[in-house]
Amino acid sequence: MPESNAPIAIFTIGTQGDIRPCVALGVGLQRAGYPVRIVTSDNFEGMVRAAGLAFFPLTANFQTLLDSNREIADKGLDMSAMARISRHFYSEWATHWAREGMAAAQGAGLLIGVANSTLLAKAVAEAQGIPFVGAQLQPLTPSRYMSPLVLVGGRKLPPALNMAAYNVLRLLVWHVMKPAINDIVRPQLGLPKYPWYGPYFKNRHHRVLYGFSHHVVPRPVDWPDTAQITGYWFLRQPDWQPPDALRAFLDAGPKPIYVGFGSMVSTRAESFTAIVLDAVRRSGQRAVLATGWGGLAGEDGTQDGQIFFTRGAPHDWLFPRMAAAVHHGGAGTTAAAVRAGIPSVIVPFFGDQPFWARCLQREGAAPPIVERRSMRADTLLAAIDAALKPSMRKAAASLGTKVRAEDGVTEAIVCLRNWGVLKPVHDEELVFALAR
Repeated sequence: MPESNAPIAIFTIGTQGDIRPCVALGVGLQRAGYPVRIVTSDNFEGMVRAAGLAFFPLTANFQTLLDSNREIADKGLDMSAMARISRHFYSEWATHWAREGMAAAQGAGLLIGVANSTLLAKAVAEAQGIPFVGAQLQPLTPSRYMSPLVLVGGRKLPPALNMAAYNVLRLLVWHVMKPAINDIVRPQLGLPKYPWYGPYFKNRHHRVLYGFSHHVVPRPVDWPDTAQITGYWFLRQPDWQPPDALRAFLDAGPKPIYVGFGSMVSTRAESFTAIVLDAVRRSGQRAVLATGWGGLAGEDGTQDGQIFFTRGAPHDWLFPRMAAAVHHGGAGTTAAAVRAGIPSVIVPFFGDQPFWARCLQREGAAPPIVERRSMRADTLLAAIDAALKPSMRKAAASLGTKVRAEDGVTEAIVCLRNWGVLKPVHDEELVFALAR
């Protein structure tokens, strides 16, 4: 078992909604006595270092990728197109991964691989003889009772078809990652290649932490003990202060709605923003519009009394001051809206976003999905009106109360300790350390 002073390296790539929970987990681990390194792209170095964690670079900058390839947003829900695009850029990035991964793992006692960085972290752990644990922000462990989210977007399949669908998903993921992992990373590390079907079929029960709430995704009864739902991992930024103009806008009237699409980008941001503005104005609601990475168009700080534009603000600060949130349904943004106890209106762009939309719809905390490509002002207006009805606000508030009662980071540390990959600590010491 690794000593408590051996660093833990968390490998993670993606957008801000992917990185923030990993930083939150790292902060909790470090407070509990385990030094933490976050291995991610350079655009998140500031966030990592501001949290007091060590930063190690990994070539995988999604922000640069999306900025230079905005048409990706138009193909986001086309599985075939996204697989082809992803296969290409992962292969380019992977030429640096073995060297960067080995540098980050030097002297570490545990590697945690998250989402698309899992196979890299696992390979480095194998090469170094270091314990490895996976982590995910979406449910991916096969189950007869839960359909694979990426393939069906949260829709239900008959139990007899679910396992077959998971096998299809495994083969699709391996098709995307095979050139990067089998042709580049593993040979550079001196490791044998995986067979044609990849690594997912022989090792069905590798240890994985799931950083979401069982109140949002109930745990399937046929999941093994090696797959544990811990609760969300929230990164708190208590010292963040809003610009004076934003604070003045919030203080000037009733709670506004939030409209923002985070790390999403668009080839038609101006026309999309015009539809959003039309719907918001017709709703009569005050609104904060967050332009993010470019999903909406607007100048930071501009306002007209009803609508305020901002580049962005930490969701843990902003969302409790909102009446509802219109967003893309990313795992991180969805979690923030749930924790704040406010309804969501979800306009998915790609990936797992339709799944989260249907999870909240099932809990009564969101109306049906608003289709982005066919969205008109009246359809968005109807969804906003539905989200603000008392019944939906009550359901969202109830769900938020349940989620806020959880401590996903502490539960994750307990799981790692129970699995024997962390040196044990007394429960009282763990709780005290995390509460500091």
